[in-house]
Amino acid sequence: MTCLEAPHHLGLRPCPPHGRRLPPSRLDLSLSSSTCRLPICNAQSYADDLRVAAPQSPTSVRSRLLAAEREEAKAVLSLFLRQKGLRSALAARIVNKSDGFIEHLVSKLQIAYRSRYAEGRELSTPEIRDALLPYLEALFREHGDGLVEVVENFPDPFSMEREASSSSMPFTPTSSNKQKAIARISMPTSGGELPELVLYLLDLGMDHEEIKNIVRKFPAFAYYSVDRKIKPLVELLLELGVPRSSIPGIIKKRPQLCGISMSDNLKPMMVYLENLGVNKAQWDKVICRFPAFLTYSRQKVETTVSFLTELGVSKKNIGKILTRCPHLMSYSVNDNLRPTAEYFRSIGADPASLILKSPQAFGLNVDAKLKPITEFFLERGFSMEEIGIMVNRFGIIHTLSLEENLLPKYEFFLTMKYPRCELVKFPQYFGYSLEQRIKPRYARMTGCGVRLILNQMLSISDARFEETLKKKRGGV
Repeated sequence: MTCLEAPHHLGLRPCPPHGRRLPPSRLDLSLSSSTCRLPICNAQSYADDLRVAAPQSPTSVRSRLLAAEREEAKAVLSLFLRQKGLRSALAARIVNKSDGFIEHLVSKLQIAYRSRYAEGRELSTPEIRDALLPYLEALFREHGDGLVEVVENFPDPFSMEREASSSSMPFTPTSSNKQKAIARISMPTSGGELPELVLYLLDLGMDHEEIKNIVRKFPAFAYYSVDRKIKPLVELLLELGVPRSSIPGIIKKRPQLCGISMSDNLKPMMVYLENLGVNKAQWDKVICRFPAFLTYSRQKVETTVSFLTELGVSKKNIGKILTRCPHLMSYSVNDNLRPTAEYFRSIGADPASLILKSPQAFGLNVDAKLKPITEFFLERGFSMEEIGIMVNRFGIIHTLSLEENLLPKYEFFLTMKYPRCELVKFPQYFGYSLEQRIKPRYARMTGCGVRLILNQMLSISDARFEETLKKKRGGV
């Protein structure tokens, strides 16, 4: 994440770039015995949560300095949440009820700048920001939108639910946290039964090993409340028309979906996407195709939509694209969408039309996938203009395999003695099965002693194909 300049209204204190000398009392910033630890994050080793050794100092000075750092930590967290797409009011509400996590951020500052404290220097706002933003980014990469739950329930979002056996497990890196999470869903409760989460998911159609695999990928899942997290999502999916049998697959693919707030994130995002033109009657198909679709931040969605608008795609067609190919939301605008659009434009194709016909083509790497296909046709005598025409007529042509599709079909095309312009007019030829459509139709046509253009030979139904052959043979 690039460095972000905090708006003035956030109240970040400007400090001299090299810090300023503080009285000796500044040195006494040791943490209390309740120093927070984050049990489900690998952003930084928990063994690093060390206290800053320092002599005693007046309580009032220490309190004032820590209060100032808390305010700056709050401002950075609020800024980060808004950058991830949360509304300002929601970000402020989360920050204001996350005192435990704010204390944890303050402890991170003391760890990161241990030597600065030893020198008696106060941290500047850029130093605070530079220490906290990468840490928050690491948490976000691990938990996605589930980070909000981690922040709100810190220092230990699972303290009320942890099994007694887990208390002996050390707070060390993520592998240990995964082991604890797996142990939580593997060990019977005091009543001798498996945890409620496991029983619910087994009833939903998962097996125990599948549940463990989810927890290995996303340890926070082991601590989700059935009544507050899992059931509401399942009920929503059923309301949208998702078959009950498909729900385990959705959860396996994107367990983070269970951690997203229904009222603050999930439903508002659905309304926003419907206003963009996503077909509300097809939410079941959209979510089954790509469960991660609803876990992206508002900022990410807006960035993608802005690009599509810039490309010339109408609002109506943006909705159609996202309904048909929600995977498009996973593509980076700068790394995938924009370079791909520029490349297609360079070969004479219309990116706005192409992304509507073949949005999946925009997730392909230009050098590794697109250029080799273009070069394949250039090497066989096609002009760049002809290639552009073919792409505009058959948008998925660059998504096809060279070895398994284009090459064998082109070689067979040469044996049929059609002129090259037939392929330019009808590049959809490459979309038909060589063994089940092209060869049988060609053999039948030549066996009747007639000649059809490529489009006629392949695109019409079997009944009409036979009727056309009969007319041709009869001279009609």
